[in-house]
Amino acid sequence: MMPIHNRMPVVLAPGDYDAWLDPAHVNAEMLRALLYPAAADDMIAYPVSRAVNSSRTDAPMLVEPA
Repeated sequence: MMPIHNRMPVVLAPGDYDAWLDPAHVNAEMLRALLYPAAADDMIAYPVSRAVNSSRTDAPMLVEPA
């Protein structure tokens, strides 16, 4: 990620979505265990439109390669 941005976003595995979003889970250690580096093979980087920088823009084209 370093060539793209200096911070790495949290990338949850699909099987962890429910646990992460469940407000009944108050065990911080259990939730922290879900935060592990995403496999590089699971990510693809490609340029997108600069329109992604505007919170007013919400369109499917934002995730299309530029």
